[in-house]
Amino acid sequence: MKSSNETLSYKERLHQFIPGGAHTYSRGDDQFPSNAPEILEYGSGAYAFDCQGNKFLDYGMGLRSVNIGYGNEEIANAAYEEILKGNNLTRASLTELNAAELFVDLIPSVDMVKFAKHGSTVTSAAIKLSRAYTGRKLVAVPEEQPFFSFDDWFIGSTVMNRGVPEETSAQTLKFNYNDIDSLKSLFLANPGNIACIILEPVTSVAPLNNFLQEVKDLCKKEGAVFILDEMITGFRWHIQGAQTYFNIEPDLCTFGKAMANGFALAALGGKREIMDIGGIQNEGSERVFLTSTTHGAEMSALGAFIKTVEILKRDQVIDHFWSYGLRLMDGMNAIAEKMGVQDYFKVEGFPCSPSYITKDKEQKASMAFRTLFSQEMINNGVLMPYLALSASHKEGELQHTLYAVEKSLEVYTLALNNGLKNLLKSPIIKPVFRKYN
Repeated sequence: MKSSNETLSYKERLHQFIPGGAHTYSRGDDQFPSNAPEILEYGSGAYAFDCQGNKFLDYGMGLRSVNIGYGNEEIANAAYEEILKGNNLTRASLTELNAAELFVDLIPSVDMVKFAKHGSTVTSAAIKLSRAYTGRKLVAVPEEQPFFSFDDWFIGSTVMNRGVPEETSAQTLKFNYNDIDSLKSLFLANPGNIACIILEPVTSVAPLNNFLQEVKDLCKKEGAVFILDEMITGFRWHIQGAQTYFNIEPDLCTFGKAMANGFALAALGGKREIMDIGGIQNEGSERVFLTSTTHGAEMSALGAFIKTVEILKRDQVIDHFWSYGLRLMDGMNAIAEKMGVQDYFKVEGFPCSPSYITKDKEQKASMAFRTLFSQEMINNGVLMPYLALSASHKEGELQHTLYAVEKSLEVYTLALNNGLKNLLKSPIIKPVFRKYN
């Protein structure tokens, strides 16, 4: 019998029918303490609700894809209006054109855009375009940045490379972020063979010593394509992306996640001379099969994108991320300092997208203490796998968060002094990228 068994728990049912129990590894059981909700039923604003009606202040926000808030009626209605127009038509839609023109007008480095449903599609398309444009095979990515695509070109370079041919894995090289010499070494070792460099412009670590411009200049010198992956930074650092915040113009760039407040939409944009080789108007030129997706220009998601951009501008949401994030960082760090654990727990990075660091008694980064902190935050009604902010996080949410942090750090302090035993009531959270379960 293939139907779900109502006697099983949600967790058991999820794993019975879905490999990994979810459609993204970062949503899996091994990414949360065991007191986290097994399954969520709906979200509203900055809150998520499980099937028992328990309410959680959420800082996961749909894996950072929800930047306005869950269930925003303006965005939902904009998507619904597009659904009533047919949602997916036989030829390009007017909504598709309007969204493309909006995106090109919005992002200064972009002359043309190709939409898709998820980030892996557009990052892989950027790699293909770069290889076609340069006639080269090799790709280089920063060692410190964990994810660019589930496709073979990238996954083959990780420890989870089972199922990927060795020759494919060998075509992706690693350098170190903020170390321009490590990238120069790759070009020296592979003269005329590197098609492109793809990197996130920033994570919690800022680019130092003009690093992004150095990478761009090196790419230009070596004839490689310079790609910025703005899946996370896009529509959070700046309305035009972190590329505008850092005043750096890529050859190609990729966006996704927060561009449509959780609707499935991603974008590859860039210079016309590169993008247009995926077109059909250059008579007699060799064709490049760029992306061709039935649902890539689904009108509901594009309508959500158009409305999301309108709200971001109208309500100055990006400014809110920076101001709320700064108060959150300062508040959490002040609590840690008051308790004397500032050497073991710290919030760092950029206010628009902060991150918290957990360390053990020896001041070493600790997943066990991260699990304990997350466990205690959930006990106090806050789901905080990381810190993704939304326009729906307001003053009340900030005060609730700081209250929960204080209560959680009380337990954290006890664990530092007396050990984790009897305090950590969960298996330790595991990294997504690991060789074995």
